[in-house]
Amino acid sequence: MMRYRMAVASRAVAAILGGYGLASAAAACLAVWLPMARADAVTTAQMLSFVVYACGVIWVFATRNAWRAWGGIVLPAAVFGGLFLAGRALGVA
Repeated sequence: MMRYRMAVASRAVAAILGGYGLASAAAACLAVWLPMARADAVTTAQMLSFVVYACGVIWVFATRNAWRAWGGIVLPAAVFGGLFLAGRALGVA
């Protein structure tokens, strides 16, 4: 019973904190890479980050186990973060 509770708690943390990190990384990445004026890119990226957050939460509770839930949050967040850093280093923003 305790193992089940820990798995649910892990998923909840992945959904809340991991989803926030994923949405933040997606917003930063999109704000840098969207081909628009800076203000429009930031606004669009912020609006799309709500969709990314919702998809992340759905993913966490739809997948088979907590390890996949974490992997499905951390891996895309790392990709978005890497693209953000690459865009900043290349001077895209």
